[in-house]
Amino acid sequence: MVDQNVSPEEITSDDKLWALLSWILAPLVPIIVLLLEDKKSRPFIKFNAMQALVLGVASWVISGVLSAVIIGCFVGVAVFIYQIYLGVQAYNGKWVTVPFLTDFCKKQNWI
Repeated sequence: MVDQNVSPEEITSDDKLWALLSWILAPLVPIIVLLLEDKKSRPFIKFNAMQALVLGVASWVISGVLSAVIIGCFVGVAVFIYQIYLGVQAYNGKWVTVPFLTDFCKKQNWI
């Protein structure tokens, strides 16, 4: 379980950068982050990377399924814009919560 009570001073600029990259370049960067021992031990990075990974994989699957109906392209673009927004929020040091997804990740004990 990730401690969201980490003081803002403990969230470094490196943490913020990795969180931003995890959101914008999901699901590739979150996989890399979660394989790097020094990065996944940082609560802020792990919290954002795990959510970005789940959202990235889910958006790829949904876009792939809906691509036969052309709406999949729009879903992919909409999710990417949302990921940019979440990345900016994370870069500002905020603990990003995504409706349903954050609760799902917590129930799985991933964050």
